[in-house]
Amino acid sequence: MITISNQYHFHFKPYRRKFKKPLRTSHGVWKVREGIIITLRNSEGKIAQGEIAPIPWFGSEDTAEAAQFCQQQGNTITSEIITKIPTTLPACQFGFESALLSFNQEIKKVDENSLNYCYLLPTGKQVLEQEYQLKNKSSNPTFKWKIGIDETIQEIAIFKKLLVKLPHNARLRLDANGGLTIKQAQAWLEVTENNKMIEFIEQPLPPSNFQEMMVLQETYSTSLALDESVATISQLKDCYEKGWRDVFVIKSAIAGFPSHLRQFCQQHDLDLVFSSVFETSIGRQVALQLALELGNCDLGSAEALRDRAVGFSLDPWFSNY
Repeated sequence: MITISNQYHFHFKPYRRKFKKPLRTSHGVWKVREGIIITLRNSEGKIAQGEIAPIPWFGSEDTAEAAQFCQQQGNTITSEIITKIPTTLPACQFGFESALLSFNQEIKKVDENSLNYCYLLPTGKQVLEQEYQLKNKSSNPTFKWKIGIDETIQEIAIFKKLLVKLPHNARLRLDANGGLTIKQAQAWLEVTENNKMIEFIEQPLPPSNFQEMMVLQETYSTSLALDESVATISQLKDCYEKGWRDVFVIKSAIAGFPSHLRQFCQQHDLDLVFSSVFETSIGRQVALQLALELGNCDLGSAEALRDRAVGFSLDPWFSNY
């Protein structure tokens, strides 16, 4: 964390980007991505940008709260103020510190074509209307399918048909976004038991059911991943201290200060998957840099124990992507 206090000229601009197709999850339907681009200029005239991309239903501030913080700063902000942004504004912490850090270190652009991506599949029956052999861009292509949206019996029936359509060497992540009951989670874990194609089931239960997820993780062979439960750095630390040793999904754009995330991840042996929050290229580059530095996505071997595809799709979700 930067401690020397410097003053910067400050400007911010809200944005709204409409999804080409609304994204359905157990949280509801997401039609528009809102966020804020911030711009800092130092005394030498150098400019740096950062992105505030909240997801309030994951536990971050909402865009209105982020905009209010920005408005309170006026035309200038200091590094001291940035380092004291409260934990109730984790997306602001990420956006401001990532801009601030770029003044003090060289930011190398990530070669996105070199990464192994996880491809988000259409929800419901629509997933069966496509062919997926063309997606086979790696030795072990990875896909994600949202569950917990329709009736469990119906989704499991679709799931069984989906397995036949995917490439034989594919890996599949099932993402419930905390939308399952314990009985529904057990039904999914029973149908995925010993299925090597299933990489993990992501956040089967709400964050309030942490102990129940611990029991499920110990009872079944299928790996489980925490997502909503570890949206911020403080939540990540809490779940680790409570004994979670399976997969952690990190959305760094809403996790908080990048420096704090980096420090914790470097100090502990964590099985990490870095994931997008549908940010613009400004926040995306910072998040991908953290993924390459801290994640398990660049081990160079498909047989590696923790070879995890990054959750940053190359597919254009917005018309002005």
